[in-house]
Amino acid sequence: MNDQFWNQVKSKYRLGELIHGLVEHHKPFGIFVNLGDDMVRGIVQITDFVDTGDMTPEMYPDIGSPIGAVVVGYTEDERNQIWLSVKPSVLQKALVHLKVPATSERS
Repeated sequence: MNDQFWNQVKSKYRLGELIHGLVEHHKPFGIFVNLGDDMVRGIVQITDFVDTGDMTPEMYPDIGSPIGAVVVGYTEDERNQIWLSVKPSVLQKALVHLKVPATSERS
């Protein structure tokens, strides 16, 4: 696809934005998400589910279930994929914008 296509995709699915879809397909390396868009689909890699501990394909959400995820990147080739994350730390940053000082010092 061309640059114009990806510019449109990136303005519709912005980095750091929470989006919703339906779990479409399971693979050993992650899940595919139907975003309701014929041009692109989402992918959550197995490494983008949990902050700590082990994730296994047996733990994936059921096919057809709704899922909220954060846009973390793009596969800019014929696969037309939006990279998504459902890690709690990533979801929290997308949902709650905290004003955290650069350094925290206690007196």
